[in-house]
Amino acid sequence: MSKTNAGRFFEDYRLGEVIHHAVPRTVSGGERAMYHALYPARGALYSSDAFAQSCGLSESPMDDLIAFHLVFGKTVPDISLNAVANLGYAEGRWLRPVWPGDTLRSSSEVIGLKQNSNGKSGVVWVRTTGRNQHGEAVLEYVRWVMVRRRAEGDAPATVIPELAKSVAANDLVIPEGLDFSEYDFEQAGEAHRFGDYAIGEVIDHVDGVTIEEAEHMMATRLWQNTAKVHFDATNRADGQRLIYGGHVISLARALSFNGLANAQMMVALNGGAHANPCFSGDTVRAWSEVLDKAETDAPGVGAIRLRLVATKGKIGEWKTDDGKYHPSVLLDLDYWALLPV
Repeated sequence: MSKTNAGRFFEDYRLGEVIHHAVPRTVSGGERAMYHALYPARGALYSSDAFAQSCGLSESPMDDLIAFHLVFGKTVPDISLNAVANLGYAEGRWLRPVWPGDTLRSSSEVIGLKQNSNGKSGVVWVRTTGRNQHGEAVLEYVRWVMVRRRAEGDAPATVIPELAKSVAANDLVIPEGLDFSEYDFEQAGEAHRFGDYAIGEVIDHVDGVTIEEAEHMMATRLWQNTAKVHFDATNRADGQRLIYGGHVISLARALSFNGLANAQMMVALNGGAHANPCFSGDTVRAWSEVLDKAETDAPGVGAIRLRLVATKGKIGEWKTDDGKYHPSVLLDLDYWALLPV
């Protein structure tokens, strides 16, 4: 009998099943340094202990997307090793900061199943929770992924979960002690604050980055994401390695510094779609649309809801007349962030 893990197929999932994912990971400044080497991330709160302390925190926490990638990566061997595509996200919330020295682990509950009409694959919905060494939840989100069947056969009953269109502003979790009342705009890099943004405003983040083969595979290995499509060029008929969607998320979020340097912390992931595949050699640009704004109870802290679009085409291109994503669009991400009022 083989002792290796071939990954789960669609027929291996059961509604309500809770999967505890292997290999907890202790994080350190090494993850931060590598993250900032891979992406043009320049957020002051995640770069400077002194800046974080001036904002009421004990030290600089790990970047929000480091926590996301680490929690996500734990799930891959059990959820998406045999995936055709990662389809979307919903109901995501960062529940507490992750600090250097924390150890993260993940678990996922299967909350939905639907076999595709071709009988060769199906969609699996899971709610994933990342916890630290104290058992405290640091992150939770729902994602759905298309997974191959091992063989054609009977399909489970279809259950499609009802998911909120967005996280309500009053359900956002503000890190304990966060205080932007003495916020240093000069150190942060831009003067724009809560009142400077208008709902419906579109922001061109200007810069572009061409993705190289080695860097996306290094990034994916960093998060211990073992999905075959990212590494094995024989896994796709076109012989190309698919860029990990999280790599595009981090790249676009880092590019958004131009115009959103003060949107310091991601606190909720309302929804997201990897609209079209991304491959090595693609040049990624990004733009954002302001969807909503909300006040919070934390001193000097406001919340802004943003649509972040990564594209290999023109800024502002999003959907075509028939409602489908424009072929140039790689990512459509809807999230809440915290910024100074």
